Amino acid sequence: MTTPDVIVVMGVAGTGKTTIGPLLADRLGVPYAEADDFHPEANIAKMAAGTPLTDEDRRPWLDAIGAWAHGRAGLGGVVSCSALKRAYRDRIRSAAPDVVFVHLTGDRELIADRMAQRKGHFMPTALLDSQFATLQPLQADETGVAVDVTGSPEEITERAVTTLRDLSR
Repeated sequence: MTTPDVIVVMGVAGTGKTTIGPLLADRLGVPYAEADDFHPEANIAKMAAGTPLTDEDRRPWLDAIGAWAHGRAGLGGVVSCSALKRAYRDRIRSAAPDVVFVHLTGDRELIADRMAQRKGHFMPTALLDSQFATLQPLQADETGVAVDVTGSPEEITERAVTTLRDLSR
């Protein structure tokens, strides 16, 4: 499999972006960046208080992720980012047109259960419904794949690698 310039591991909170992203980066031999690290403090405070971010709140965050992806062009990399709306993915692609999205998918019950088991994360389970309401799955004209999140992190990562390999054929 040829490594895409940058892979964006996307999905609603609790799908495992922060777990699968580094595993996928390791399998591909490229660096990993955590999207939460690109958020301004004001965004983290809002989410921790249970307030969903607005599109205006997300713009500098998406621009920072896009800049990172642009800087990795030709070198490869994996970054996690919810990228729930097509407009958000388009904004990242405007800086890094060759990114490939890996959409981690699963049913609400499984994801809510995983979120409830997390310790020390700023995103409360209460925002999960707003995440699902906002989610616009990948469209046919977007370069990417959907990967189901049932199973262990290693199984999910293997599924992602296989699906990406199939995409590159």
